[in-house]
Formats: sequence, structure tokens, C-alpha cells
Amino acid sequence: MNAKEKVIVITGAASGIGRATARKFASEGAKVVVADLNEAGGMETVDLIKKAGGEAAYIKTDVANVQDVEKAVNFAVEIYGSIDIMFNNAGIGGRAPLLEHDPEIYDRVVKVNQYGVYYGILAAARKMKDLGIQGVIVNNGSTFGFLASNRGIIGYHTSKAAVKMMTQCAALELAPYGIRVVGIAPGYVDTPISKRPKDRATGKHMRNELIQPEAIADAVYLLCQDAANVINGSTVMLDDGYAVFK
Repeated sequence: MNAKEKVIVITGAASGIGRATARKFASEGAKVVVADLNEAGGMETVDLIKKAGGEAAYIKTDVANVQDVEKAVNFAVEIYGSIDIMFNNAGIGGRAPLLEHDPEIYDRVVKVNQYGVYYGILAAARKMKDLGIQGVIVNNGSTFGFLASNRGIIGYHTSKAAVKMMTQCAALELAPYGIRVVGIAPGYVDTPISKRPKDRATGKHMRNELIQPEAIADAVYLLCQDAANVINGSTVMLDDGYAVFK
């Protein structure tokens, strides 16, 4: 897959990994739909892409709302004529000790991190099938979907674990249509969602550095290439060794 003229929808593209990925794909010639609830941040991402000579459009999207996600996918097809890649990236945190946890916090985290990915898989896969597109769906999970290594984020841990299984199930069912589904599991990335002090987070990685959003964006780009088409249903660790040397 050469990114030139391909169309990608990225949820949570107003900042962090989403913005970096939007800029990466645009720099390679893709047309980018920035889908985010944060209108100011989303429009800023679009402006950055356009100033660099790329092509992008913004649509206000709450991934916790299935109609919004469907609208984002339809929007991509309406303005660019296709949807070749869906990056279900949007995610939120919510920290509180388990015995003090508020079910409303849990519900909101799961609604965004788990249901948001489910809605994105569903909307993108249906549209790809209808258009006969053998596309790629990438789901943003986390090392915390594999490791219960942080206290106070039960909702984040469980929702990201669900992303791993949804990736496997979707890959199984969509393979007959030539649609590939891949998960990623970043470690500590230098983004607004990361609350841990940087000096504590850096030691979680082999090279004692926070992972930059651009590094995750580069990996997502690689996973969407035809040369990576043997990777299907797997969740790829993008954690600089965090999960393997604990």
C-alpha cells in the first residue's frame, strides 16, 4: 500500500499519537480525516497538515457515540471517495483507587476506549466491504492491556485488554473480505494522556526515554503497508521493551 491518494480516518487526532499519525500519513500523500471531539485541536491538526502541503479535513466526533463514528466514516467517503485505513486511536484515562472508584469513571473510560474501537471497526469494515476495499484497520491498545502494572486504572487496563481481543475477533471475521486488522500496544508515550511523572515513566523503557508520538506514528504507517500484510490479528508491542524485561 502506497499511502499516496489513500484515505485514512484517525480518531483522537487532535493531539498526541493521533496528530502525529495524521501528519505522518499526510506527508506520505494520504488524505486524512481528523475525527475528534476537540474541535480546536482537530482544526489545528488540519491546519498543520495543510501548511505542510498535505490534504486533511476535520469532523467533530465523539467515539462513544456510534452515530458519530459512522458519520466520520461516511464523511471520508463523501469528500475523498474512499476509506482505505481506519485508525481507532482515541482514548482516555481515569484514575482512582479501586475501593474508591466511581462506576461513572469506569463507564466513561470503557465507552471511549472499548466501545469507541468497536464502533470504529464496525463502521469502517462495513464501508470497506460495501466499496470492495481491502483495507486496514488499526486499533490502539496498550501495554496495560497485557500487564496489570499500575494501580488505580482498572477501567484503562480492562478496556485496553478488550482492544486486543476485538482485534483478533475482527481479523478472523474480516479476513474473507481482504480486510486486515492489527493492534498496537504502546508503552509510555509523551502525550497529554500520560499522567505519570516523566522521570518515573522513562525508566519503564529499555532506553530510559519516553516514547515520542512520532515513533508510534511511524510504526502505524509501516503496519499499513502491503509489505506488512502477514501481520493480521496480532497486537504489536510498541513499548521499547517495557513488557519483556519486567
